[in-house]
Amino acid sequence: MFIETEGTPNPATLKFLPGRTVMGVGTADFASVEAAGRSRLASDIFALPGVARVFLGGDFVTVTKTDAVAWPSLKPQVLGIIMEHFLAGRPVVEGAADAVEEDVSPDDAEIVAQIKELLDTRVRPAVAGDGGDIIFRGYRDGVVRLHMQGACSGCPSSTATLKHGIENMLRHYIPEVLTVEQVAY
Repeated sequence: MFIETEGTPNPATLKFLPGRTVMGVGTADFASVEAAGRSRLASDIFALPGVARVFLGGDFVTVTKTDAVAWPSLKPQVLGIIMEHFLAGRPVVEGAADAVEEDVSPDDAEIVAQIKELLDTRVRPAVAGDGGDIIFRGYRDGVVRLHMQGACSGCPSSTATLKHGIENMLRHYIPEVLTVEQVAY
């Protein structure tokens, strides 16, 4: 099994591509070992010293490290865990994720549909290419609320991505959008 690695805009995060489906549909973002309970793969990666976050995408795994460890020592260990996991044929995630409610007024259903369409077709594929994801969390009074995951969470350029990229695009296509905010949940 050959696993490729790619850098991301976040220097603390590497993207691992095992050459097979990881999540398929959807994503899973684990910000702590406690949150990773439903994924043995994520739990095993968290067992390594210096791992701060594990994100599972459609066909990739991103791992964010702390400053206490360097990639030259951590990377081969992560590669070994991912390889062992997939060669053993274990499931990546067990059970369903907890649903998070979106903060949306029923009167804004058409605008929300447009926002989600643009996010799904133009934003999420580009962000996935960098090892992350952006999840819609709400829209009220012209404010779009988004949650950054994976390599995007804590990335030094995430604010610029939100304000100069996503916000400008949404405002261009949907005049009702006034601003975009990042939320932590």
